[in-house]
Amino acid sequence: MKIAILLSCGALPLFPLLSMGGDQPVAAVASAVASSGSAPSSEAPVGSEQGQDPAKKTPRPRIDYQMVKTMFGNDPSAPAVDNPSTPEKVALGKALYHEKHLSKNGNLSCASCHDLATYGVDNKPTSPGSDGKNGERNTPTVYNAARQFAQFWDGRAATVEEQSVMPVVNPVEHGLADEAALVAKIKEKAELVDGFKKAFPADADPVTAANFKLAIGAFERTLVTKSRWDEYLDGNQKALTNEELAGLKTFMDSMCTTCHMTRLLGGQMYQKLGLTKPYTGADTGRMQVTKSEADKHIFKVPTLVNCEKTAPYYHDGSIATLEEAVKHMAEVQLGQQLTPEKIASIVTFLKATTGPLPEEFAPKKQ
Repeated sequence: MKIAILLSCGALPLFPLLSMGGDQPVAAVASAVASSGSAPSSEAPVGSEQGQDPAKKTPRPRIDYQMVKTMFGNDPSAPAVDNPSTPEKVALGKALYHEKHLSKNGNLSCASCHDLATYGVDNKPTSPGSDGKNGERNTPTVYNAARQFAQFWDGRAATVEEQSVMPVVNPVEHGLADEAALVAKIKEKAELVDGFKKAFPADADPVTAANFKLAIGAFERTLVTKSRWDEYLDGNQKALTNEELAGLKTFMDSMCTTCHMTRLLGGQMYQKLGLTKPYTGADTGRMQVTKSEADKHIFKVPTLVNCEKTAPYYHDGSIATLEEAVKHMAEVQLGQQLTPEKIASIVTFLKATTGPLPEEFAPKKQ
């Protein structure tokens, strides 16, 4: 199921700020960074940290840790949902996520495009549906999707529960006609019916589209990664190497922070693509949802967490490498020509946000 969660780093927009989700102090902090470059640090320089190449001897950059905590310390403001987790509901959601029978031709599951062993993506520019026809947008990662403020590149669903059924009834993706067809497909598999009975024991007829959404949502909410970036935000200031901290400072000084805020480095706001250089692509983004000209070429700012693993990038999968994505988005969104050294520094920092996969989904070591 191509869960087009706009959470992929697929677009990697390093956008200037128009409106900001999340915590109230963020906009003021961004303004402070813009005017001062960086604030004096309360953190004293220290020596080499874990993983650092001693031959480089990169000096520890002076970063105001409290400012970093304010800008990045919290998750995006995700909508609240009434979907308490239970082991039975999560187990059912996991089974449904991997069930190819729930597609037009019995050949496509959520996991087909959102492979949990490859950071929730298939690493293709766009993904084929049940009939083999490719969609128009890059498949974003399902990891950490539930933590974001909206779902899909155009934000047409508020929660992972709401979005879960949309690809199933999309003619280009799973290809089922409607929710009734989904329910009929589920009832053809005795083990799935049994799973619904266990997950929703109080329901006289538990196999419903509404319960499908709750089960998939409960499972997707378990798909969370944590990295050394999280350790750093949680108080371990030695969790990042000097090179990675230098990359964080470059990221902030280059004003990537004006859009890529929160602990997820995105996933908390919409932004126009092509602020300093016009975007001429055919995809009108959020305008397809709102029908408003004001939303033309506006997309959700994706999370950059794990972006090292989720190439290719952008909503159309048109950019092959992380370095190219950083370079190009700085040009079209910020009007900046970043040096190769600054690009490499930012990429070094972004790689520190890669967290290990849950053990059950991580590729087995040979």
